[in-house]
Amino acid sequence: MTRLFFGVLVASALSVASPAMPTAVADVTGVAHSGSKAVADAVIWIDVPSAPRTATPQAVLDQRDLKFFPRVLVVQRGTRVKFPNSDRVFHNVFSYHDGQRFDLGLYPVGAVGTVPFDKPGLSRVFCRIHPQMAAYVLVVDTPHFAVSDEAGRFTVRSVPVGEYRYRAWRPGGTILNLSVDVKPGASVEVRWP
Repeated sequence: MTRLFFGVLVASALSVASPAMPTAVADVTGVAHSGSKAVADAVIWIDVPSAPRTATPQAVLDQRDLKFFPRVLVVQRGTRVKFPNSDRVFHNVFSYHDGQRFDLGLYPVGAVGTVPFDKPGLSRVFCRIHPQMAAYVLVVDTPHFAVSDEAGRFTVRSVPVGEYRYRAWRPGGTILNLSVDVKPGASVEVRWP
């Protein structure tokens, strides 16, 4: 009994005295293609169960030169997105399709509208006054995401090492659902037909 008690006491002391080992993380790099062409503005996100929220509570979808910048914005669920009017004309930003539905109404140069994106999904964003203006806000339930550059390259940073599902979407494309083994040097090729 004394040995058992002593063993339990030592094991308890070790578990309290030993700091938790940090979780190993790695970056996942890759390239997005459609057929043989590189795809810019593709969104890649990795589903990591019980991943903590990011510390970025706001994002910006600007309006300049009668365009939205960036054209594709990805945010974690719960993020507030600012819509500043940095143009020299009035705008009326809205989304009535899937995802977050909103209408900011008519607002002038220098004004900023804000929308909380509380549910996952894709929101197509337009301006009622300037029909050529279009953008996408994709809301995901993970802090591990990236948007591809003009050459189709992307990097999803600081993902815990392990095997996960990842998804990819591009404007005009379907959502791909694939798997990735995250480890140092991990790389994926995202390809739409």
